[in-house]
Order: sequence, then C-alpha cells, then structure tokens
Amino acid sequence: MRKLLGLVLLALFVSPVIADDKKDIVDTAAGAEGFKTLVAAVKAAGLVETLKGEGPFTVMAPTDEAFAKLPEGTLESLLKPENKDKLVAILTYHVIPGKVMAADVVKLSGESVKTVQGSTAKIEVKDGVVTIDGAKVVKTDIECSNGVIHVIDTVILPPAK
Repeated sequence: MRKLLGLVLLALFVSPVIADDKKDIVDTAAGAEGFKTLVAAVKAAGLVETLKGEGPFTVMAPTDEAFAKLPEGTLESLLKPENKDKLVAILTYHVIPGKVMAADVVKLSGESVKTVQGSTAKIEVKDGVVTIDGAKVVKTDIECSNGVIHVIDTVILPPAK
C-alpha cells in the first residue's frame, strides 16, 4: 500500500502543470518532495529572488539523495555564511541561461553548455541516458513559469580555478 501511495504521489508530482497554475522555479521545487536540501541551499546562497525572476532558466536540480552523496560535512560547511561564495558558485553551475527542454538537451550530446556560474558543463547521451558532467538526468521537463527543471542524481561541481 505504501509503495502504491508513493507511485500515486510521484505521478502527481511529474504530471504536466496547467499553464495558468505554473509556479516559478523556487516555488515548484519548494512544493515538491525531494528538494528540501536544494531549497535550503538556494536560500542560504541568497538566490531565491534571482530564481524567482523572469528568467528563463534551466535548472539541473539535484535531489536530497544527490546532496546526501557529498562527503560527510560538505553540505553543512557550504551552508555556513562564510562559504556563501562557494555555495553560490556550485548552485549557479546547475543553472543554464534560457529554457532548454529535454529534446534540446539530447541534441547537445558531446557538447558543453555555458552555465550561469560562467564555466561549461558537458552533456552526454549514451544508450538513451542523458548526463551532465556525469550526473544522470532522472526526470525532465518540469515546466515552471520562468523556465524548466531537470532532476539530476548527483551534485555537479564547477571546475577548480
């Protein structure tokens, strides 16, 4: 029964949103299961107003499980005020300017896309699996009023400078 309820909730989450009811990227993530860590990080980084802005933005959104894969203590350290610049760099590395739907992402296989952070991230498509910098895209095309969210299974990190 619990599994069936989980599937029903998942189906509700991934169902297309009616155009008039679309929320912005932040509100969509905050209202969905599995993005509590991302929303907390966006707040700590001071990026809420930016991601509620006009956009459009394409967000490669790591799940709570993706953040849990980080080495122990990493997330806690990043959420400290003195590490805000580093957190901003990591989060903006997950954002691509413009609205890039899954069909467009697939066409970018083998190419790099410029992120809002300023570095580029590599898109690969192999055997029908799309990755960005090695993170697997597990859900696509969650449309928002100011862009689109694609869910990824790993936090991606910008290249060291």
